[in-house]
Amino acid sequence: MLTVSIVIPAWNEEERIEDCLLNATRQSQAPKEVLVVDNHSTDATASIVQQFIDQHPDQHVKLLHQDSEQGLIPTRNYGLDRATGDVLGRIDADCMLRPNWVEVVSGVFTRDPKAMGATGPVAYYDMPGKKIGLKGDNTIRRAIYRADDGQYLLYGSNMALRATAWRAIRNQVCRDKEDIMHEDVDISLHLIDQGFKTVYCKDLNVGISARRMDTSFTSFRHYMQRFKNTFDAHPQHTREQKPEHTLYAIYPILRAFYPVYQKYLESADINPAERVWIREQMELFHRRDQELGSDDDR
Repeated sequence: MLTVSIVIPAWNEEERIEDCLLNATRQSQAPKEVLVVDNHSTDATASIVQQFIDQHPDQHVKLLHQDSEQGLIPTRNYGLDRATGDVLGRIDADCMLRPNWVEVVSGVFTRDPKAMGATGPVAYYDMPGKKIGLKGDNTIRRAIYRADDGQYLLYGSNMALRATAWRAIRNQVCRDKEDIMHEDVDISLHLIDQGFKTVYCKDLNVGISARRMDTSFTSFRHYMQRFKNTFDAHPQHTREQKPEHTLYAIYPILRAFYPVYQKYLESADINPAERVWIREQMELFHRRDQELGSDDDR
């Protein structure tokens, strides 16, 4: 099986970074490494990561500092450049990986030598109805998150690319100093430029926060404009479907319900990031206990 590195760019993510690391290391197949790239955080992000490393020295978590420039793209690049796995996973610092995520990623690229990028659906862990939400996201994402002749676009919260593919496009990806593009869509289009295959896997699951919906409509509209800006920067590429139209449709519902549900979670003292994959994590622990028991019986 191919080895998988996980790269996590981080800026002021003290609220969720420990949960993110717990999920990234509670895996059926251990990642080769988990690289947290701190980018001038002014909160406790870096110290929390260092404390996690000190408490879990066998989990191959590393804290890197990208101090030369502020921004997601230089921070992402810094981590991807230093990752040593066969496959490079890229998630956000508030993402919660399903316990088989590394195993699924490794399997996707092992089974399909032509696959250079992979992505999958997500579930909102701080909203109710995880299963329904995951199913709906899978249906929508695999149908409309595409470019050109149906090539899948990678989603930054849940994506992986072969290390050789990253090295091939490393000096071509857009710097986007104006910060008006979707950097994950940009990577996808550069992969397509090279004739590289991107794939979609419904079993490649990540829990994400719905906090993006808890913004003003003006801010949300500017964020959605990034889709158009990215394709405008790559006029050789086309798309039949526009994901932002679907997101515009669901924005009012999530915008209205998100703060209400957060009050419920707070009143019930529930950490949704901790619970999003709890059933799957318990099954993994149970399986490992059985394997240890079998070993003791020999």
